Amino acid sequence: MIFIDSFYMFLGQLVVFIAILIAILFIVVLILGYLIARKNKIKFPRFLLYIVDLLYSPFKTIASFLKLDDHLIDNIAIRVRDDLNRERFRHIPAEKTLIFLPHCLRHRDCPAPLQKEGLNCSECGLCSIGAIKKKSEPLGYKLYIVPGSSFVKKIVMENKFQAVLGVACHEDLNQMMMLLSDFCPQGVLLEKTGCYETKVNVKKVFEKIDSKYPNQNKP
Repeated sequence: MIFIDSFYMFLGQLVVFIAILIAILFIVVLILGYLIARKNKIKFPRFLLYIVDLLYSPFKTIASFLKLDDHLIDNIAIRVRDDLNRERFRHIPAEKTLIFLPHCLRHRDCPAPLQKEGLNCSECGLCSIGAIKKKSEPLGYKLYIVPGSSFVKKIVMENKFQAVLGVACHEDLNQMMMLLSDFCPQGVLLEKTGCYETKVNVKKVFEKIDSKYPNQNKP
């Protein structure tokens, strides 16, 4: 009986210790996130990214409980991973780079058929997908318009590539960049979310596309 009481006491102390540790790390992440947002400075990026990835769910719960920005944790992770991989991404040929666009960018009257590898854009001009396709594919990029993460996983398994550029909402983009962290991920957030007719800053996507070496920027 004494042993059982001691065990439960130890277990309780351990839970309290873990909770305090998570709270401290959350405060550290907030401070480093503030430096990113306000000062445009990324301190201890690999440590920050490791902690955010490890404690993603608890941090999201804490942020929600404190009524902080719903996208705070995702924004921090996306920004840090984007910064860490920027130079490596630039040095990888366009032919070895995949671009993932979300299915929701399509216009409500989109005529493109959905195939096993995603939406087959016909460049009808009703949405920004056609413009991105017209820009990227002549440079050697492989472009996929996908409705969900299951399509991304399938495409990843069927292609040999070294880098990836993704467009998505906060949580989806963060999850995709985390899933493909070994492939120098770069990301551009949607400016308007929803089920269809979402919006992305095409100029930012073009900047990522054009960030390769000059010989990759020519058709």
